[in-house]
Amino acid sequence: MTFLEELHQQRWDDHRFYHHNRINQALHLVSASCFLVSYVLLFVNPVYAVMVGWLLAMILRQIGHFFFEPKTYDEVNQASHEYKESVKVGYNLQRKVVLLTIWFLAPFVLYLQPGFFGFFNAQEVARGFLYNTSILWLIIGIGAVIFRTVHLFFLKGVQSGLVWATKILTDPFHDIKIYHKAPYYILKGDMYDNMTDWYTDRPVEHPAQPAA
Repeated sequence: MTFLEELHQQRWDDHRFYHHNRINQALHLVSASCFLVSYVLLFVNPVYAVMVGWLLAMILRQIGHFFFEPKTYDEVNQASHEYKESVKVGYNLQRKVVLLTIWFLAPFVLYLQPGFFGFFNAQEVARGFLYNTSILWLIIGIGAVIFRTVHLFFLKGVQSGLVWATKILTDPFHDIKIYHKAPYYILKGDMYDNMTDWYTDRPVEHPAQPAA
């Protein structure tokens, strides 16, 4: 596949495997809006940008995945939750638990070690706990994207890694495009997406789950 074709494929697989629930989609819509605000704030106030990105955008996004997305057998795609987790290109739920644990523990470690084991010098410590927490969270966020991108270089090839990184950075724009009607569906009582109302030019389907 070309770069754009693979980007199309990764987006389709992510949508059809992990975004069945309309509440999850609506939370992604709000999360995407928060991420766009965060992108703008990076050029104005990095501290606010990181706080909006992690405390609003990321938390809302993961609430949708962990608490609303069904974990039962996926009849639409004929795949179990375990199978979908195993073929997930980016951060599956298990990897997200590790990432979110690191994110959650970072401020506690900083509180006990204001210099963060020498990472911050005395002048930087004086900037305050909130500022330095935002720096750590920014590093964790950027580091998570770089780590998985490089990891994918070895697992699936350089193009797949770069495609995934591009997908992650552009997801806020794409989520608003495809999930802007989610609140409308919720008001109608249509709580689950049957995956028939998006993409008329669908990519090649992901290989079916092997028979047990």
